[in-house]
Amino acid sequence: MSENRFAGKTAAVTGAASGIGEAIAIRLMAEGANVVGIDLAGEALGAMATEFGKSFLPVTADVTKEDEIAAALDAAVTRFGALDLAFNVAGASRVGAIVDLDEADWDFTVDLVQKGVFLCTKHEARRMNAGGRGGAIVNVSSLNARVPMPGGSPYATGKAGVEMFSKNAALELASSGIRVNSVLPGLVDTPLVAPVLAYEPAQAMFLDRIPMARAATPDEVAGPCLYLASDDASYITGASLIVDGGWELSNFPNFSKLAG
Repeated sequence: MSENRFAGKTAAVTGAASGIGEAIAIRLMAEGANVVGIDLAGEALGAMATEFGKSFLPVTADVTKEDEIAAALDAAVTRFGALDLAFNVAGASRVGAIVDLDEADWDFTVDLVQKGVFLCTKHEARRMNAGGRGGAIVNVSSLNARVPMPGGSPYATGKAGVEMFSKNAALELASSGIRVNSVLPGLVDTPLVAPVLAYEPAQAMFLDRIPMARAATPDEVAGPCLYLASDDASYITGASLIVDGGWELSNFPNFSKLAG
């Protein structure tokens, strides 16, 4: 970690009140950036503002509402003068078998996961263009963009859309000096996942599939996200970085457990 890697930069982080988004925001400020934290959890954002002071601007907004995202990013530019970096993390899921899934649950998940990234990227890129010095956008997808999840078709579909959208955005925005990449986390120990990890049979099934045999911490996903936004990744755009402890490699049954 460098105290000055992002000095003089302003970053927008959605889903900033907890989990991966919170870890990204904290790391950015530790490395010199100003951060606008965007989330629906206004109270948690307020607590972060109290802790981090003038480097953190809390904005309560819904990423599926275009006018709210536009206003949040305008507030960032007004407060800090420009927008250089963006991390689109906000997400959640409503689960259910396809034959039983309510349309409203599909819409909730896909709108939040996929449409939210589109709206944020659209307005982040506009403000980066206005600043005239390019920028970097990192969209948090999921390993489920590549690995289907029983009962999770809206989430897997939405996250697959995030990965491809990021590639398309990278293609369109390269001429403006804006890089766009995606990060695909596997199992991460966040508040959303905590109930699953607390149920030992489910935890064991997950860990049996992960060669590193544990969940990631939010900070272990934040680090790769910040790398992709940094100058060290200045020639990387349209990439998908899988951060999953080797989970994607392990779908073939582990027959070694039958030996002996």
